[in-house]
Amino acid sequence: MIPFLHLGPLTIPTYGLMVATGMLVAYFVLRADLARRGISPKDSGDAESLIAWPCLAGIVASKIYSALESPSELFADPKGVLLSQMGFTWIGGMLGGAAVFAWIAWRILKRSKASGATFLTFMDMGATAAAIGYGFGRMGCLLSGDGDYGTPTSLPWGMSFPNGLVPTTDRVHPTPIYEFIGACFIAWILWKMGSSFAVANTKSRSASASPRYAPGQIFAAYLVLTGVARFFVEFIRLNPRVLWGLTNAQLASLASIVVGAVLWFRLQSRHSRAVPA
Repeated sequence: MIPFLHLGPLTIPTYGLMVATGMLVAYFVLRADLARRGISPKDSGDAESLIAWPCLAGIVASKIYSALESPSELFADPKGVLLSQMGFTWIGGMLGGAAVFAWIAWRILKRSKASGATFLTFMDMGATAAAIGYGFGRMGCLLSGDGDYGTPTSLPWGMSFPNGLVPTTDRVHPTPIYEFIGACFIAWILWKMGSSFAVANTKSRSASASPRYAPGQIFAAYLVLTGVARFFVEFIRLNPRVLWGLTNAQLASLASIVVGAVLWFRLQSRHSRAVPA
């Protein structure tokens, strides 16, 4: 693995490089979604605001959440823990990023003239961008060998990380690759779901032009699908079990699945009553 790229006097961490790549890909996805729904043109700058600030907030929240999971280590060396290039959590990043994304979306909605755009519309678009961005971030974990790999395996695609930030010579599950593939698949599903809103936006406001899904259902699907993906991959990860034989990430994943499922069915029920058969 290659934790750092050395270009003359410059030392570039590969994890940070892939996080930046994920932000860039998420930006293009979100910009295209805003445009196809008729909310913001591609040159508006809204996509930049909706990606840059939430991503920065997500990185900070991810680090803080990870540090609070091991309070004894945090109190023993707070500077070392908080400034370390390791120790980032999915749930912390999602909470911090979602909070800032929601605030910026609310500000854009206040001045938006797009017909039918709601706060849930922005959460739908953010979910698609977040799914693909997360996948690229996981590839940063793979390149840096930061310990996010899985348990030992004899499968032919098992990998070792002798030069990683957290080295191991055992052949282990390359869980970041699993998560990257899963993230790309989830992002594709969410993008296809969003196409019904784009089609409805280009047609007359008749019953036949109504979107197939209610605003917010794509976000609900994101909560369920990412929760399921993370829950199962944790069975071959090295994270400690904290409750009922489950890891912190699995408990958070279960909460995500439950919230997403409840939101989905509530929105579906409301949408079914509003749209004629």
